[in-house]
Amino acid sequence: MLFPTLDFAVFFLAVFALAWALRSKPIARKALLLFASYFFYGYWDWRFCFLLLGASLIAWFAGIALARTSSDTPRRWIVGIAVGLLLVILGFFKYFGFFLDSLGDMFRQLGIERDLPLMVVILPVGISFFTFQAISYVVDVYRDEIEAQRSPLDLLLYVSFFPQLVAGPIVRASDFLPQLRVRPRLTRFMLSYGLVLVVVGLVKKMVVANWLATHLVDDVFLVPDTYDTPTLILAAYGYAVQIYCDFSGYSDIAIGTAALLGYHFRENFRQPYRAASLQEFWRRWHISLSQWLRDYLYKPLGGSRGSHLATYRNLFLTMFLGGLWHGAAYNFVIWGAMHGAALGVERAVRERLTRRPGGSPDAAFKRIAWGPRPWHGHGLVSVLAVLATFHFVTLAWIFFRSENFETALAFLSGLAAMTGSFEAWTPFHLVLVFLPLAFHFTPHDLDLRLGRAIRRWPTAAIALAFAAGLVIIQLIAPPGTAPFIYFQF
Repeated sequence: MLFPTLDFAVFFLAVFALAWALRSKPIARKALLLFASYFFYGYWDWRFCFLLLGASLIAWFAGIALARTSSDTPRRWIVGIAVGLLLVILGFFKYFGFFLDSLGDMFRQLGIERDLPLMVVILPVGISFFTFQAISYVVDVYRDEIEAQRSPLDLLLYVSFFPQLVAGPIVRASDFLPQLRVRPRLTRFMLSYGLVLVVVGLVKKMVVANWLATHLVDDVFLVPDTYDTPTLILAAYGYAVQIYCDFSGYSDIAIGTAALLGYHFRENFRQPYRAASLQEFWRRWHISLSQWLRDYLYKPLGGSRGSHLATYRNLFLTMFLGGLWHGAAYNFVIWGAMHGAALGVERAVRERLTRRPGGSPDAAFKRIAWGPRPWHGHGLVSVLAVLATFHFVTLAWIFFRSENFETALAFLSGLAAMTGSFEAWTPFHLVLVFLPLAFHFTPHDLDLRLGRAIRRWPTAAIALAFAAGLVIIQLIAPPGTAPFIYFQF
């Protein structure tokens, strides 16, 4: 079920009304939300509900076993088996087809023909996100950061809660489970803030992302060798904006719908294209995944506790595996490797600067990389840092978006050819590309400010404004309903 559809609107209105009617009956309310979440997920293919249930039960049983065991060795075995099972589920559905294709290519290159088993594995929507949540729960219980859930109802709802189920944000158990133990409240601010986020998310997805996809990005990336350099440049910028609006739009809608049901999710994007360093970019882009990779991959690898070389290695491996998580294809691996290598170089430069007289471990890039307004008060250096970071990220997006490595090379060759003129940049495309980028330099809490302002309106006025917003979005959005980009991950 897709957010920007009539089916979801009817579904959510029913869930909203029933959930608040049951607010004084916590068990019944959680059972309703659990049923709604499985209905939401099974609307696409009901068979994969068993996969979602299986991953949730593995996490629940592992948590109970860890709670009943105090010895270190058995606890390590429990967490290892549980995480291993969850990774096997994820690995099979994401990488089995890629493994067979690669094996077949290897046999053909060796001049050996082999009949490999014919098996088409359908990638379940959202498998990465609910698997990561299950893994984080098990590891957090093992680390004694949270208590194991005795109630399977709470754990099943945590893993499957429908607003964030298929494309995040990746919600931590320590954030969500305590909210299930208290009676939910829908304040006027939560209502207004939730509606603002839903409208903003729909504008990002249905208007900006879909127009860019259908009228620029998809056509250019399909056959990049038929376009001149200015069009390729605009398409690269366009995809940077498209993926941001598509993914952050989903996160906005997810956070907004959760707020309307009385639950708080942390923000998942914070104006990432205003970052003045790659480190800052990854603290602003898909924040829940960045923090997940930091806490459950980078730190277990050793983090920055070892030598400089070990730290660079850990940074590279984290981003390399993060790229592989996005998909079993060489273009994703290259994308992750580019970010991993660049983060290592950036850290090496920072460490070299801190060794200068008067340097400190945190002061090297402080002037240009941090603060709510990185372009303000720091002059040309800050502007150049923001531009350099954005263009590196945009260059890496070319590999991320391309269907294969050959398409990415054709795109890059066209950029280097320097053919054509910039007269092809139409005002329509310029508005779609550069207006969303300009919004990165507005106050980062603009949605909160709007929510606070709107909460003072009469309820009827809030409802009328929301309905008008939906009508306007529907009128100006391109026809059709495109799935969110991150559904494929």
